[in-house]
Amino acid sequence: MAHDTTTAVALPIDRPATAALKRELGRWDLTAIGVNQVIGSAVFALPAALAASAGAWSPWMVAAVGVASMLIALSFAEVASRFEGTGGPYLYTRAAFGRFAAFEVGWMLWFTRAASWAAVISVLVAAVGRYWPRVTSGAPRIVLLSSLIVLLAAINIRGIRQSSFVVNALTIGKLAPLVVFIAAGTFYVDWSRLTADTSVSLASLSASGLLLVFAFGGYEVVPVVAGETRDPRRDVPFALIMTIVTVTIVMTLVQIVALGTFPGLAQSKTPLADAAALFLGSAGAAMLTLGAVFSTSGNNMGQALSGSRNLFALAEQGDLPPFFGRVHATYRTPVNAILVTSSVALVLAVSGTFQALAAASAISRLVVYVATCASTLRLRRIGAVNPPVFTLPFGPVIPVAAIVFALAILAGASRLQLMSGTGALAAGAVLYLIAVKGRHTQAADPGSKGVD
Repeated sequence: MAHDTTTAVALPIDRPATAALKRELGRWDLTAIGVNQVIGSAVFALPAALAASAGAWSPWMVAAVGVASMLIALSFAEVASRFEGTGGPYLYTRAAFGRFAAFEVGWMLWFTRAASWAAVISVLVAAVGRYWPRVTSGAPRIVLLSSLIVLLAAINIRGIRQSSFVVNALTIGKLAPLVVFIAAGTFYVDWSRLTADTSVSLASLSASGLLLVFAFGGYEVVPVVAGETRDPRRDVPFALIMTIVTVTIVMTLVQIVALGTFPGLAQSKTPLADAAALFLGSAGAAMLTLGAVFSTSGNNMGQALSGSRNLFALAEQGDLPPFFGRVHATYRTPVNAILVTSSVALVLAVSGTFQALAAASAISRLVVYVATCASTLRLRRIGAVNPPVFTLPFGPVIPVAAIVFALAILAGASRLQLMSGTGALAAGAVLYLIAVKGRHTQAADPGSKGVD
């Protein structure tokens, strides 16, 4: 087992929650969480951007990035099949590379989820503002933001089963319009529009690929809730793989139908609704608009669920004060982690400061991907935790290919993304040093133990 040399306190990795969270999630609940996080509101606008940059190549770009994303998801699946606790990539990195690297991964996971929640809920409020303009500014905006975040926090505190039910319902709510769009639109596709356009530049294809990589992100939250899953070592790998399979099929077919039915796709601001209006009429456009609302709402719920569990995992493993790991006596949910994450998201949403953090999320995701794939390789060698239930074929080929893919994406990151990501990592390092100092102080003064 890997231990951090910066502290004399050796804590077990992947230990069960001190006050046991309820294990109520099944493999399809986890799959719904994954699909819900990947297929967010962006999928309802993404086809236009892809058509503008890659033209007739865009459906094949979607499929190709789906296959590449599967390399990372498969690496996640193997390492996840060793663990049963809450935290996902944070736990894997801790077992493979020690406390500091794990803290950085856990920190990046949490702060990205909090910032993303603030961003997505602001989009939801803006959507409501189209029909109720008063809520887009001033006190009405603050009241609506607060009400929505308090509602999601309350559902989260009430129980993982209730949270999962809401996620499942909203996932169905977003997928149903997309399935109808695909099924009906296939009969209206002009297949000549899907003929490959060799005039598309390599730079345009690269831009599309980078856009898609981040559009496919979000499945990394699936293993975070393993501590509330009935059979995590089998169900988490299943959900990771099914998430990528489902998302790749849906997004590829959506792109085919949108491109094949709507000549003005590249110029549209609401591409799916506009395309649906051509072959399903105004009712079809309204259906897709409603689907986008369900999608944004579901993504909000997923951010609340996964973000709080990231914070809880850091406390559970002793890298944050026990206060953040408190479990509700009745509902068996990480109540303080939920309240803190919700409060931070509300402050960021009200102040608008989440926009300054948005660029860092790109680097955060790549840090998590590389750390997890590297953990897959290292844990094969050191045997620090349980043997894997799911083992990848071809030795190191798939994890290495996944790391190369993630690093290739990193090479395409903008200067702003790199600077923001580096700043976030530096902030994590400072927090880690503060945490280490706190642990040493507590060890030197036994009377201070138990004080949050």
